[in-house]
Amino acid sequence: MGNTKTVIGGPLEIDGRVLSLSKAIRAGDFVFLTGQIPMRDGAPLTTGSIEDQTRAVLDDITDTLSEAGCERADVVKAMVWLRDRTDFPGFNAVYAEYFPSEPPARSAVVSDLLVDCRVEVEVVAYRPESDN
Repeated sequence: MGNTKTVIGGPLEIDGRVLSLSKAIRAGDFVFLTGQIPMRDGAPLTTGSIEDQTRAVLDDITDTLSEAGCERADVVKAMVWLRDRTDFPGFNAVYAEYFPSEPPARSAVVSDLLVDCRVEVEVVAYRPESDN
């Protein structure tokens, strides 16, 4: 235990194309999720409000955490990329719904994203392997 590395959920696939990254990796007691963009039916969600896109991202993160035997309460760090700084209030309101108490440490930056969406979120969770 403790020194293992396990791929969670297999490789990521978008638009039928397998990407050279995994959904998540468990390394000992930590679970590292790949940055998540909003998705719908296996394709990037490029329309909708920041609130819609944030919910899509956080719902997918919740599902991936579950595959790893974790829940949102296990998240210790979040990194957020927003395409537009004016989206921050809408993003933050939805984020607060998903992390209502004892939220994780978080960084947020404005950046040009590689996919035409409004938000990307990456998280790290901590749950001892013995708890699974």
